[in-house]
Amino acid sequence: MKTETIESYIDEGVKLSGRLVFQGVLKIAGTFEGEIFTPDKLVVLPTAYLNANIEADTVIISGKVEGNIIAKSKVEIKVPANFKGTVLSPSLSVEEGAQFEGASYMPSVKDFT
Repeated sequence: MKTETIESYIDEGVKLSGRLVFQGVLKIAGTFEGEIFTPDKLVVLPTAYLNANIEADTVIISGKVEGNIIAKSKVEIKVPANFKGTVLSPSLSVEEGAQFEGASYMPSVKDFT
């Protein structure tokens, strides 16, 4: 089993806006407004609030996110998440109890290559 190393972290209480571009794994516990681009993984922790359009390989949400997500591999929405927006990904899972308000489109993986 591959272990995951957190390469970047935005802590609770931190507020950022703009365009965020990174590689590796980023965990967000604070607030971000703008655009996020990564070929890798974004993890939104329960204390986080994002008002953003996101393009990533994988997005895991446990916090509050408003915006649109394009994920090449998967999106996971876990309790206590609150998501409002559109998801475009070949794989979407919404855990029972998590809130999802919006639309999802699930093209095949080959459409992302």
